[in-house]
Amino acid sequence: MKELVEVIAKALVDNPDEVVVTQKEEGKSIVIELHVAASDMGKVIGKQGRVAKAIRAVVKAASTKENLKVDVEIV
Repeated sequence: MKELVEVIAKALVDNPDEVVVTQKEEGKSIVIELHVAASDMGKVIGKQGRVAKAIRAVVKAASTKENLKVDVEIV
């Protein structure tokens, strides 16, 4: 899941070198934190959070296949 979020984020931003994705596991729940440059924050969130919702939807679909609960946090 971490790699999936990283690939999506790097495709969206102007500074792909500053994309950092961390993953914390808590039982069957996984929290993925996405860190991007301040100038790229708007591109990752999108208007009214549409891009962020789309990223979360893709990750949720992929995690359902593996019976995991994954939360994506944009920091």
